Amino acid sequence: MDVDVLIAGAGFAGAVMAERLAEGWGLSCLVVDRRAHVGGNAYDERAASGLRVHRYGPHWFHTGSARVQGYLSRFTAWQPAAYRVMSFARGRYWPFPINLATFEQLAGRRATPGEMRDALERWRVPVARPRNSEEAVLAQVGPALFRLFYEGYTRKQWGTEARALDASVCARIPVRTDRTTAWFDEPFQALPRDGYAALFERLLRHPRIRVELKADLRAVRAAVRARHLVYTGMIDELYDFRFGRLSYRSLRFERETLAQERFQPVVQVNYPGDEPWTRIVEYKHVTGEAAGAPVTTIVREHPEAHVAGRDPYYPMPTAAARAQYARYAELAAAERDVTFVGRLATYRYFNMDQVVGQALAKADALGPRLAARAA
Repeated sequence: MDVDVLIAGAGFAGAVMAERLAEGWGLSCLVVDRRAHVGGNAYDERAASGLRVHRYGPHWFHTGSARVQGYLSRFTAWQPAAYRVMSFARGRYWPFPINLATFEQLAGRRATPGEMRDALERWRVPVARPRNSEEAVLAQVGPALFRLFYEGYTRKQWGTEARALDASVCARIPVRTDRTTAWFDEPFQALPRDGYAALFERLLRHPRIRVELKADLRAVRAAVRARHLVYTGMIDELYDFRFGRLSYRSLRFERETLAQERFQPVVQVNYPGDEPWTRIVEYKHVTGEAAGAPVTTIVREHPEAHVAGRDPYYPMPTAAARAQYARYAELAAAERDVTFVGRLATYRYFNMDQVVGQALAKADALGPRLAARAA
């Protein structure tokens, strides 16, 4: 079998590359995935309650890119979503990310933005250039709030202390001195109205795209003659772990359906304490489904070490991991007929819209080159 492009992975990176190369440049694409479904980690499905949930953890879509929003809107209508998060600590719910309401709850009284700014100025640890996530948080909010909201959660999520992680990990969480409760700042925040699975089916519904699921990439590469490989999986796996296994964090999900209308006050509650899970997600808050029905589904998320056989979710944001990845990146840079796209292939903690944007840019560059070679 001959094909222009073999694409390993049917998540956002692979699906967008396939659609753009097929539709934009007339190239034949074979998309393979080891799972039994398309959509990668963004895949969603119906729980026992009949409500839609995300199988691999919450995928809150948000973007400030008009191109990404416009592109995906060709394949889905949208359900506007207000992603609200709280933290459960000291036996009570707290607004999170930290904002004026959080400060008022801590102070036990109403307060002004100026009072909060003054308090933060007193609490902060002066760190001009934070070297790690602990220093990044201490420089923003000081030791007490670090211990209350960040220390335990980070330890559970990453399996190490905040001081061992890049400053960007915790610095990306905003701190606000107004009453803004949204987790994200981007202007567009929504979910695909018919779900992510339907979005991916439409992305891949093209006469020049063929999809094979439960497929082994090695076996496919042995049987298929492809002019180019688009790879979205673990970069270390492609090179047979030549420089050792890169470090990732994995996740385990505990799903429970309850005979009650609501379990928690917002869609996501973080648990920075001694609980074995890091967060509980109740999708019903944002999907717009069965808002008054006396049933709900919640999912507890348990971070775990990544070992062979488990799904990798997060590249480890440490200096040692970056140095190890750099050796694989040198191999990748020398490849002429392989394009690396996505979180695992480029060992970066991308949001979904960033993956889509990267795939669109890679397709813009790759499409004309392959089309010219085929002419």
